[in-house]
Amino acid sequence: QVQLVESGGGLVQAGDSLRLSCAASGRTTFSSYDLAWFRQAPGKERESVAAISWSAGRTYYVNSVKDRFTISRDSAKNTVYLQMVSLKAEDTAVYYCAAGRQGATLREAGYAYWGQGTQVTVST
Repeated sequence: QVQLVESGGGLVQAGDSLRLSCAASGRTTFSSYDLAWFRQAPGKERESVAAISWSAGRTYYVNSVKDRFTISRDSAKNTVYLQMVSLKAEDTAVYYCAAGRQGATLREAGYAYWGQGTQVTVST
């Protein structure tokens, strides 16, 4: 069973930076997986943010976070990161880490495993 544990959320001011981490376990290697970050703001549907192909390192971003967010992974630690800079109030949400078979990219339906989420709140 794949398990995902997010950390790094918190309360920051607009313009600040924050790095989220997602520790993955339950597989010897995640080379056949895509890992991704999704978020859900109050009263809104969950949306994709960024994804990474574990083996190739190919990355995918939703337009609203391009040039501000960077997804990366550390294969030795089985951890995926989301570096967020120039945070805006509209980035406030619960951020979820997810794992799915390679090729899932930004499609929520492609992800079978989910973490519990970590709250990010950006104040103005």
